[in-house]
Amino acid sequence: MNTSGIRDSLQELLGPIAQPVAVTFSDTAPEGIERVAAAAPAGCSYWKLAATGDTFYTTVDDHLNCPIGAYTHGAELTSDVRGHLEEMIEKMVGIQYLRMDEVPSIPRRNEPLRYVVYAPLSKAQGNPDVILVRGNARQIMLVVEAANARSLMSAFPIMGRPACAVIAAAIDSGKATTSLGCIGNRVYTDLADDEFYVAVPGPALIETLDALRAIVTANAELEQFHRGRCACA
Repeated sequence: MNTSGIRDSLQELLGPIAQPVAVTFSDTAPEGIERVAAAAPAGCSYWKLAATGDTFYTTVDDHLNCPIGAYTHGAELTSDVRGHLEEMIEKMVGIQYLRMDEVPSIPRRNEPLRYVVYAPLSKAQGNPDVILVRGNARQIMLVVEAANARSLMSAFPIMGRPACAVIAAAIDSGKATTSLGCIGNRVYTDLADDEFYVAVPGPALIETLDALRAIVTANAELEQFHRGRCACA
């Protein structure tokens, strides 16, 4: 997969866009890639680090600072971490951020978490499991329309909290999945108020990109049509 070329094509079609992040799960430590220097406070912090250009891998231990993120990624939780997870959920329920009956439906990877490689899409090697595309509403609209055009868009409603669960949802469905993020993600990644995500499974990336070319052209023609009808500037 020519990930550098794909990154350039996305930039050309969507305009200025944050560096997409390639996420790849593995049962063994990747060769030629260094482990992240220090464990982050949340797994989505690694999204921001990779988007700035760093390629690195994490272990299960590097995800335990965020019990919810560790859970959605399929980590085997220690008794201490499980206790923190329960405390966090109780707090979220207590402040009416979350309902207890929502917890079982939060997407989670089926495979156990061992190692995760994070890389900017332009430097990713092999076939990533998921590509996280971050953009404004218009940019994500175009990607969603492209995925829909090839029946590659998940029927899962647009996701919110927790943002990290979008990775598991995309892997499980094999289709692109959107997420508005969550307040923790917005803090740890500096996600702007007008930005959100679409997670594209690696196997669906090339076909989605092919459809995106046609969708962008179609939108340009339709924009002119609609502006002509309403005499908009």
